[in-house]
This record gives sequence, structure tokens and C-alpha cells, in this order.
Amino acid sequence: MSFPIVRHRRLRQSAGMRNLVRETVLNVNDLIMPIFVTYGQGVKNEISSMPGIYHFSLDMLKAEVDEIVSLGIPAVLLFGIPETKDSVGTSAFVEDGIVQEATRLIKSWYPDLLVVADTCLCEFTDHGHCGMVHTFEVDGKVHGDVMNDESLELLTKTAVSQAKAGADIIAPSNMMDGFVQAIRAGLDEAGFEHVPIMSYSVKYASAFYGPFREAADSAPQFGDRKTYQMDPANAREALREAETDVLEGADMLMVKPALAYMDVIRTLKDQFDLPLVAYNVSGEYSMVKAAALQGWISEKAIVEEMLTGMKRAGADIIITYFAKDVARWMQER
Repeated sequence: MSFPIVRHRRLRQSAGMRNLVRETVLNVNDLIMPIFVTYGQGVKNEISSMPGIYHFSLDMLKAEVDEIVSLGIPAVLLFGIPETKDSVGTSAFVEDGIVQEATRLIKSWYPDLLVVADTCLCEFTDHGHCGMVHTFEVDGKVHGDVMNDESLELLTKTAVSQAKAGADIIAPSNMMDGFVQAIRAGLDEAGFEHVPIMSYSVKYASAFYGPFREAADSAPQFGDRKTYQMDPANAREALREAETDVLEGADMLMVKPALAYMDVIRTLKDQFDLPLVAYNVSGEYSMVKAAALQGWISEKAIVEEMLTGMKRAGADIIITYFAKDVARWMQER
């Protein structure tokens, strides 16, 4: 009787053995939990396309933050829905903006909880684009061009106002050319040399953002974002985008979305030494939630496998709407 030369199953024969030789481990310190803050009072409204995720008014925010801290999650990512919008997104950079006020509150409650401020204009502009636009009509339809260089000044003002409010990390998601350099210069000039930039370096024009459009009330009123977000078919372009951000002073790089872009995560991990962030986006979240609610899949098993896959691909940090669920499952082990 012949025998296999190597028996790989020896290292799989028990849970203890599998735990001992496990190569990739998902940890609560890897997670960032997004929060949507809005105006008004007494608001805790579930987002219909994202079960378990809510809009919070500032007076309802503390219970959510208390839970996040109790679960050991080290950071939150803030998105704001303002009361008023205009063509230049003024509410994004005013001192009493919704993100700025939420940041001050969170840092007063929990100084050690890291606040990551999403730095973009799309939630704050009446046209829904991530920068200033020049609009014009063709055959009775509104068209527009996003004005790159003019937008940088507004994005820099937004970043500085967020840092003044106490944000620990600035996370610009606008995909304008030169945004990292402009924001880095603005932060340094304002005395915030110590505040790092988590750049949305590789952000694709993805269909996986669908539920977020409802959550952030940020759908473009005309056109789309394909002139500034990346073509999902392109991988080599991701290297050029990331390299530019590294040269401009980014402290962390991000790939968004994550699930369909594992190859891009691995490519950036192999090429750059900066911490790498994967954004497990709204569509990825909602698909799993919808299937789990139908009883078609085991939510816990799928989520843990999915996020572990992102870490295995090279992510050091994962932004995910599942953060509280995952942290809770870890505590139950």
C-alpha cells in the first residue's frame, strides 16, 4: 500500500491545531465603523437599504458611540447630512457643520476614540458631485464639468475645519487630481502637521455604492462620477493613483470598494509600505444582509470569511458597516 509523501491534513485535524497555524487573523483593532450624522432632534432612522444602519441626530448619537467604544472598536468614520445644500458645499467647511459638531461631541465623550472625517463635498452640494461644477444645457438637459483645481480650495477648507474640530484623521474621498498635496499643505499651514491623511487613493466608479447614495443623500443630480472615479476595468491605473498620493504626502492608502478588488489590494500591498485600508462598502454590506434575512446564508460565517479575505489580500485596516457585529462575535468567542 502506497502512502502520500506529505499529509497536509495533519495541521487541520482539530480547532486547536487550526488556530495554532492560522496565517491571517481578523482583530477588532483592524476595524473602523462608519456613522451617518444628520440635523434635527430625536432622529434615529434606519436606512431602508442598509438594515441595522441609522441616521443619527446629534442628541441621539451618544448611545451609538457608547456601544462602539464598549465593543472595543478603535475608530469611527463620520459622514454628515446637512440641513442646507448649495452649489459649493458650504455646509462641509463651516465651523458649525454637522461633521464638525459631531466630532467635537465624540471627542468630548471619548478622547481616545479615533475620529476619521470623510472629506468630500458630495453630501453638501445641491448637485451631488464631489467638487465645484460648471453647468450648461444641451438640448434642454443639464450637463456639467467638475472643476478640479477650483475644487481643491474648498476641499482644503473642509479638511482644515474638520481638523480644528478635533478630527484625528482626514480621509479625502473626492478623487480630484492633486487633492492630497493641497490638503497636506493646508493642514500644515494651519498648524495640523500631526494630523494624518487617509487617502481614498483608489476609488472606483462602482455600482456597489448604491445604498450609500440613500444613506448620504448624495446621488448626482446629473451625469455620473466616471470622469473622476476610476474605471473598474483598470488595475495598473491604481498604481499610478496610489504612487501620486504617496509622493504628495498621504499617510495611509485606501482601495474602495474591496470585495471585487482584492487583486488591487494585493498589488498596492506589494508595492507600497504605507498602511493599507479596504472599504467594505454599502452594496457589499446590503447584499449579505439581504441574503441573510432570507435565510439563504449564514451572515456571521460569510462576514468573517469576507473580511478575513480582505486582510489576507493585504488590508491592514477595514472600514465596514459590519464592525459592531464582528466585534460582538469576537467578544462571544
